[in-house]
Amino acid sequence: MSDKPVLATGAPCEPAASTAPLMALACLIVFMAQMATTVYLPSLPVVMRELTMTQGGAEFSISAYVIGAALPVPFWGAAAERWGRRGPLLISLLLFVASSLLLALCTVAPALLVLRALQGIGGGGAAIIARIIVRDNWRGDELARRLSVLSIAFITALGGGQFAGGLIGRYSHWQTGFVLMAVIAALAIALSYALPLKAGSRTAATSGMAGTYWILLRRPGFLWPACAGGLGFATTVTLQEVSPFVFQEHFRLAVTSFGSIGLLLGVAYFSGAMLVNRLVKRLGGVRLMHAGAALVALATTSMLASSLGGLLAHFSGLWIFIALYCLAIFGQAVLFPNSMATAVSDAHEHGAHAMALCGFLQQGLAGIAATAAVLQHHGGTWTLAVFVLGALTWLVVRFKVRAGQAADVDGSSSGPTR
Repeated sequence: MSDKPVLATGAPCEPAASTAPLMALACLIVFMAQMATTVYLPSLPVVMRELTMTQGGAEFSISAYVIGAALPVPFWGAAAERWGRRGPLLISLLLFVASSLLLALCTVAPALLVLRALQGIGGGGAAIIARIIVRDNWRGDELARRLSVLSIAFITALGGGQFAGGLIGRYSHWQTGFVLMAVIAALAIALSYALPLKAGSRTAATSGMAGTYWILLRRPGFLWPACAGGLGFATTVTLQEVSPFVFQEHFRLAVTSFGSIGLLLGVAYFSGAMLVNRLVKRLGGVRLMHAGAALVALATTSMLASSLGGLLAHFSGLWIFIALYCLAIFGQAVLFPNSMATAVSDAHEHGAHAMALCGFLQQGLAGIAATAAVLQHHGGTWTLAVFVLGALTWLVVRFKVRAGQAADVDGSSSGPTR
């Protein structure tokens, strides 16, 4: 398949000129949505003390963002299908800007949690529409390649965001990170005005959102790959949520040192994304999904074994935990773009609805897991939580994602998207 985008019906016919700017916009939005979590992580213990929160309450501010990002995703998808990509994208970005600026002024815990949920609604909406824009133009294994490019933005936010958050925690105040988020969202708004985005479809207004989503949920070729990516994402979100306290309170790392570990995580994710980008055409997305799920399961099983064996009880366990954390991130980088590409390519005729429901399942599973982790991680039992999630990820891919889907996806990767 050609690397040039295949524009859907109704989209402006400027493929060659708009390829790079479209990917730049999508990457900037994904970067923004992920960095809203990672730039905040190093300061989580400080937030807990300053706002007089419990540790569980402080961690729930991460869950609130993830849940807020997940719940309205089907509605963002339906809005993008009916009214086009531009309007819903601008609304979501404006909501993100407003909530970020209010968070920069926040001084009480209840307001923090409410605003984090609103920020998640805006960030999740923008991120899923960014992926819909990519899906509008590519499909099949080429879509997996393009989603792996989005992973580079995710990587930058994962590693660079945590590193920047460490510097903010050391030299400024945690609210500064939210000002930075508002600025990035404003840049995305400005860039979106210069690009041709797909218009809405009148047929989508009468086709029935609930009926479309029900049809998609009954398609195993869509459902199981989406769930596999969601379970992997839930594993990494749970690790993100507990990591500030594991690193800073258990291993006694300074906030800047914890921020620097984000760079290692970024390298791990970048390596996985580049592996996908280079090998997906040769090996196929489903084979890479199996490999990624196996690595996530291996990492989380080793975390549980290390915890039960007492290897994480001392400072020497720091390097074991870092290595296994990086392995889990690498595995998710291999799994995630292939799971999403496999799912939406199986249901390519459903357009934005397919991408939105895929995002909802993945964000929803992550939100549920992150909320459960608030109750599970104390005393080291978080290792059991990530083990269960990693094992479920592998089991779903191993027994529910059939190898024949590779041929189905490959066969759908040529020709117009709609």
